[in-house]
Formats: sequence, C-alpha cells, structure tokens
Amino acid sequence: MAAMTDAPAPPIPSAPLPSVLALGPVLPVVVLDGGADPAEAIPLARALVAGGLRGVEITLRTADALEAVRRVAAEVPRAVVGAGTVLTARQAVAARDAGARFLVSPGWTDRLLTAAREAGLPLLPGVSTASEVMALLERGVEEMKFFPARAAGGPAYLQALASPLPRARFCPTGGVGPDSAADYLTLPNVPCVGGSWMLPPEAVRARDWGRIERLAREAARLGAGGPAGTGEGGGDVSAGDRCR
Repeated sequence: MAAMTDAPAPPIPSAPLPSVLALGPVLPVVVLDGGADPAEAIPLARALVAGGLRGVEITLRTADALEAVRRVAAEVPRAVVGAGTVLTARQAVAARDAGARFLVSPGWTDRLLTAAREAGLPLLPGVSTASEVMALLERGVEEMKFFPARAAGGPAYLQALASPLPRARFCPTGGVGPDSAADYLTLPNVPCVGGSWMLPPEAVRARDWGRIERLAREAARLGAGGPAGTGEGGGDVSAGDRCR
C-alpha cells in the first residue's frame, strides 16, 4: 500500500460553513460496513483529502457512524466532515455534537429544516420533483440534493429545471459515477455531485488508501475541467477547492 503525506493545504473556513456545494466538484459519500472500526474512517478521510476532496459525507446508516464523524472531525483537520442520511431532529443535534459541519438527507420535513437551522448547520435536503424544489425555495433553501439522481431523471431532468427554477442549485447523488459525473457538472445548476465510486469496497476492506487517494485525485480533476476517466492514474492536481 502506498504511503500518504498530509501536505499543507489552504485553511478551511470556520463554522458556519458558507456552502456545502462549494467544497469541491465531488462530495464523497462514505458508507461504513456494519461492525467496521470507526477509527478506519481516519485514514480513509486522509486519503480523500490528499486526493483533493476535502468534503466527506459519512452516512448515519450504521451504529458507529457518529463515532466515525467524531474521529474524523477531531483527527483530520483538513477534512470538512458532514453527516448523511440524517432523518430526524435528534440525529441532526447528535451529528452537530459529534463535530459534523453539514448535514445531508434523502428528503426533508419542516421539522428537519428547523432542527438543522437551530443546530447552526447547513442542510442539503433531498428532492426529486419540481414541487419539492418550489416548496424549499419558499422556505429560503436554495441548495439541495437531487436524489435518487439516476432514477429520478438524471442530467436531462435537472437541465429542464434550470430555466423555470434558476435559483435552485443541486448536488445529484444516487447512481452517479465517473461515466456520468461530467454530464451533471456541465449543467448551470449543478456545482457538484455526490458519489462513492472513489471508495471501492474491496479497496476499503484492504485498507488500500493509496488507491483511494488516486481515485479521489481523478474525481477532483473534474473541478479543473478534466475528464472523468475510469482509470486510476492521473496527474497531480489541486482542484479540491474548485467547483464548476
């Protein structure tokens, strides 16, 4: 396994986070296996950041996910860690207390919006219809998660929303991979995409952090206008702070 270095990087803005969508062209979605040691999230997050992806969404789908958020927040200062699959107000508060800087949800309710605001954290609420987008715009929310992106209509659907709903900006997640990410990122209302293709399960199980860093670097190239690619090479870039 290749060794990684934690080279100097631009300072991360202090809370509150101005915009989740400005963290980079790709938001990695981390789903820890049940029973996995939450401490393994630390080298995983370091690999993502070293590759140019400093935003890290850890989904709250396993019992130890909050502990993983806590570990990354405490031990990987260059990462901006957030909690995904947030469904309740209680989870929003627990994620904030664990050190999460942002929240992501597959959908939204007024109670969840209120909880996120009271916690002082930006929330990417999930939407899949124009009516849901309009309802969030009425509530002052302009940044949203488009989920499940592929099943809900993909790039063509978001392109159709751009003209009638120009204030809404999206992070498509769900079925997004290196073969489709660039199609989303060419749209005027899509600053970034979410996905887990840079975290192959076999690489995570093998603790192959060098491979994950290489895949993260390829994903970060999207922010510099580079090709998505499906290989694992790619040159050295510093696109983690840029977003199309």
